Amino acid sequence: MSFRDNLQHLRATRNMTQEQLAMLLGVSRQSVSKWEAERAYPEMDKLLRLCDMFGCSLDELVTGDLTGRPSDEASSVPSVKAPQDVCGYDQAMRAFAWKLPLGVLAVLAGASLALLLSDPFLVQEPALRNSMVALVFVGVAVGAAVVLPAMFERRAFRKAHPFVEDFYTPEQRDRARATMVTGLVAGVCLVMAALVAAVVLQGDVWIASALFFSLLAIAAFLVIRGCLLASRCNVERYNRGSLHGMDEAQIEALGDEGLALHARQAKRERSVYVAVMCVATAVGLVLMFTPANRLFLLAWPVGGIVCVAIKAFRSARSGG
Repeated sequence: MSFRDNLQHLRATRNMTQEQLAMLLGVSRQSVSKWEAERAYPEMDKLLRLCDMFGCSLDELVTGDLTGRPSDEASSVPSVKAPQDVCGYDQAMRAFAWKLPLGVLAVLAGASLALLLSDPFLVQEPALRNSMVALVFVGVAVGAAVVLPAMFERRAFRKAHPFVEDFYTPEQRDRARATMVTGLVAGVCLVMAALVAAVVLQGDVWIASALFFSLLAIAAFLVIRGCLLASRCNVERYNRGSLHGMDEAQIEALGDEGLALHARQAKRERSVYVAVMCVATAVGLVLMFTPANRLFLLAWPVGGIVCVAIKAFRSARSGG
């Protein structure tokens, strides 16, 4: 009995489509299709994961006969017509959509509290100056403690599940877009309110600056969270984004038409974003040593806005 027959039968015992098996293994649907057509053979780590998934040995899977195994109702995928999220994609993306904006909020909140202590009559005290610096670093530390693990978790999830079947319904997409629009509108209103407050309170620069950063922190949280919740529904873009970490041999092995082009585009897009944020970092560091040093933290939000604008422009030009 061939590996192909065993795989097809084992997949049938779990009521599993090629797309669902591919998501669980972290490969494309085309890879599973090639295995079952005997036009390619899975790598050893994928074979071992198949053995673990279906409860069989490597010899049984590759050279044995498993076609007589009965269906496993307890482990079967529910029989529904709509695609299912079998790998926990939505939960992982929702968790990231909370953690990233919370990290940004922590950084900006630390800056806001530090500015609140920058009263010209109080800042003469060495202890208060040290407290201001400490608050900034605490905010950065808390933000990093939230964001960095979230980024590593997201990267690990993408590595385990680089290709996901699109299971979102039109209603879910509409709700995600509504959340994004609400976040953007609320964010813009808060930024405008911050600017108005800065003008009205310009006599008390320390209060104006603290209020500005406080409102900016809330605005950043709402905008980033709304955008991430909406972008999670663009599964096609997620799948394309996975290609940037593959080498040419891996891309060619998938055999999908246009994958190499998408991979190059993903790499170029990532390079542009990295370059923009590097420039923003350089500008922020320069501002720290100028009379406008209170504005140095604005460099990163502005860099993020530029990245979002570039992404929106490219999406509009490509038709989505």
